Amino acid sequence: MARIPTKAEILDWISAHPTQTSKRDIAKAFGIKGAERIDLKRVLKELEAEGNLEKRKRSYGDPDRLPPVSILVVKAPDDNGDLFAQPLEWHGEGIEPIVMVIPRATDPALGEGDRILARLTVVHEEDHNYEARLIRRIGTNPKRILGIYRKGSEGGRIVPIDKANSAEWIVPEANTHGAKDGELVEAEQAGPKGRLGLAKARIVERLGDPTAPKAVSLIAIYQHGIPDHFPDKVVEEADAAKPMGLKGREDLRELPLITIDPSDARDHDDACFAHADDDPKNPGGHVIWVAIADVAAYVTPGSALDREARKRGNSSYFPDRVVPMLPDRLSGDLCSLHEGVPRPCLAVRMQIDAEGNKIDHRFVRGLMKSPASLAYEEVQAAMDGTPSARTEPLLEDVIKPLYAAYAALKTARGVRQPLDLDLPERKIVLDDKGKVLSVNFRERLEAHKLIEEFMILANVAAAETLIKKRQPLLFRVHEEPNQDKLDALRETARAAGLNLAKGQVLQTRHLNALLNAAAGTDDAELINITTLRSMQQAYYHPENFGHFGLALRNYAHFTSPIRRYSDLIVHRALISAHGWGKDGLSPEEVERLEDTATHISATERRSMLAERDTTDRYLASYLSERVGNEFTGRISGIARFGAFVKLDETGADGLVPIRSIGREFFHFDAQAGTLMGSNSGMLIAIGMRVTVRLVQAAPITGGLELELLALEEADLPSGNGGSGGGKGRRSPAGRTVVRRKAAKAKHKAAKDKRKVVRTRK
Repeated sequence: MARIPTKAEILDWISAHPTQTSKRDIAKAFGIKGAERIDLKRVLKELEAEGNLEKRKRSYGDPDRLPPVSILVVKAPDDNGDLFAQPLEWHGEGIEPIVMVIPRATDPALGEGDRILARLTVVHEEDHNYEARLIRRIGTNPKRILGIYRKGSEGGRIVPIDKANSAEWIVPEANTHGAKDGELVEAEQAGPKGRLGLAKARIVERLGDPTAPKAVSLIAIYQHGIPDHFPDKVVEEADAAKPMGLKGREDLRELPLITIDPSDARDHDDACFAHADDDPKNPGGHVIWVAIADVAAYVTPGSALDREARKRGNSSYFPDRVVPMLPDRLSGDLCSLHEGVPRPCLAVRMQIDAEGNKIDHRFVRGLMKSPASLAYEEVQAAMDGTPSARTEPLLEDVIKPLYAAYAALKTARGVRQPLDLDLPERKIVLDDKGKVLSVNFRERLEAHKLIEEFMILANVAAAETLIKKRQPLLFRVHEEPNQDKLDALRETARAAGLNLAKGQVLQTRHLNALLNAAAGTDDAELINITTLRSMQQAYYHPENFGHFGLALRNYAHFTSPIRRYSDLIVHRALISAHGWGKDGLSPEEVERLEDTATHISATERRSMLAERDTTDRYLASYLSERVGNEFTGRISGIARFGAFVKLDETGADGLVPIRSIGREFFHFDAQAGTLMGSNSGMLIAIGMRVTVRLVQAAPITGGLELELLALEEADLPSGNGGSGGGKGRRSPAGRTVVRRKAAKAKHKAAKDKRKVVRTRK
């Protein structure tokens, strides 16, 4: 039995669907059938009697009435102090209605000229026709905070959960929104700082128990402003989408295009197939097919889906949840290349020679049907000689040809020499309740590298095609390191007894030579981390500045349109370039490509920060039960206030505060990345091996506080450190290490620095 909608729900529907206001439309919208229509008719009659609706022929609604949610402009208070507002959405022919704003105690103060979004109620008062309740003020962006509410005698305070922001906020009793002591809340600033120097706030949302494991990612989502709720219109558009047929597409359903993803993947946006090239002009060559979900067929320019996807920019991934760019009806169903079902795609057929060089390619808009959705591990196991019942039928004709083509691509990669960093990726394993069970490092299989190389090749093909056809697009840009960071990398390498030559145009092969020289030594991790930090951050741009890290001149993201808006733009550009339909890149999109590039580069960084903060909080929660334990690690960063240490076991980063190291003054050298004791001469530098004790782990902020016990396997000097400082005197070997490091640091500080500013023409 369907639930009869409330009056408010009916008014909202009529406001949002002005052309679908008959009783039949309303019944269909809420799934009301048969005898239940009698109850719906009764509710509509009541709304009509209350003046909220006017029946006109067989539909409900009235252009001479304001919609239930309207934009208003606030007027100056009248002589009685009452606040009225002018409706901006009045289109009637009669006298403009009079709207009185009814403020709640928790509402911000409104002034003349403020634009507000308000919910309206029809009234029949002598001096006004509507009463308005504030939803939000338009054009203002009050500072917001996420924190823990601490109840007091007259309201309470909010303690921020952001470890970079320690300032508390005062919450008057009237602005608590019913929050309980210890709850996680979101609040906004409601006034200037008071006499205690704390800003006033009003709680706008209560988020529950902050210690619950599944609150961890929620905190990051709120803190970084990642949209996690789809507007009704967006969901409606997604729900109305239907499976695509073969019309206007090339039939690829006979190609065994398989998907290879993580075992817990929620969507499948790429599939691949390879076979030996039968062209006699290409002996030993291969043909590689890469098919990508045709998201552009469902998300068209200017639609609500498109606006929301652009707003989000990308999907955000957390250990316990995904905040998708598209609703699940698309991301997990119609756009996902599931096993055994026809799905629309954009595909590229690429020919490579025996050495892995791409010699030709062409794009098609097709319909595919994947014979299998496989995990990296089972594909690798099949190739290693232990196929499963799922992979054994595919081994000879599908899996082995994929690896044969990949072997050729590896040859070309060896010549091209993209940057080859060795930085293991952490994997946080949670139980059903969201508690951390373990922190592991992901194994990087050949199957991972195979898919990575195929996707890179397809991305290059997309960029080359659009350049050739003079079609606007978004490039994935990664510029070369600046000179300051390269100088820092050279000094780090020199301290490790390695060399990165100067006086030449830097290429990735020079960095790979350094990484290879460090491989297998105690300094390998340090050199990899420092090399990574010397890199510029990649971004999107309509102009092509190349991709330094991949050693590629032409590169665009094409392979993940379900989770990246940049790829959707490239898909639309390909559709326009080939004349495949009206859902290509619109003139309006071309006009604002640079704005789009700036925006989605920012949303990408936002997601990265949120994902990193979530990982920090999970690690802090995991380690909170091991406070007091000793760990080994390496100095990963130096600041004026202390040293950051990356722990070997989990990869977690913690802070050794400068106040805890000793009673002497420490000189901070930003250029050298060192701290040096004024009395002892003790030097703390990036890359040094340490033993630390975990002093504090704060799951809410993700912070770890550490105590330094030993440096380069030698105890700290007498009088330095906390409880660990007096354990013993530093050994002669320790003194030698300190003097050697100090000499190198002084040598570095004495060097002149050069800055090279890149100019774009």
